[in-house]
Amino acid sequence: MRKVNTSRFGELEIDEKRVVHFANGIPAFEEEHEFIILPYDEESPYYFMQSLKTPELAFLLTVPFLFFPDYTFEVDDASIQELDIKEQDTVSYYALVTIPNFSIRYMTANLLAPIVLNTSNMQAKQLVLEKTNYTTKERLFPDPKKEAK
Repeated sequence: MRKVNTSRFGELEIDEKRVVHFANGIPAFEEEHEFIILPYDEESPYYFMQSLKTPELAFLLTVPFLFFPDYTFEVDDASIQELDIKEQDTVSYYALVTIPNFSIRYMTANLLAPIVLNTSNMQAKQLVLEKTNYTTKERLFPDPKKEAK
């Protein structure tokens, strides 16, 4: 077990087997290599990805398929090799979530750059998809004004 201080969750005792490793960090946070994924609560579709290095750094995540059932992409061969993915059922996918102006109604998910986690070895990578129409700001909830039209 490892003790980690966080600004949002206080001191956590972390099982080393649950530590998510990003060999190259994540874009714009290349120095951040270790995180823990924590459920928001048992009923919620959201998670926090808390840095183990920087107490104040935590990202909000969701499983993109819950909000976007038609979301599809392919993990490139280099990433499959880098993450040592041998079986599809050991892979989890997440999307970073943004809450603009703290308004839940306008929450967006980054579908352009999903996080791919090999749960068998806890190696992860944020992929930046190419040749796609997905964006970094796909609304989780439809705009009621647009829906009414």
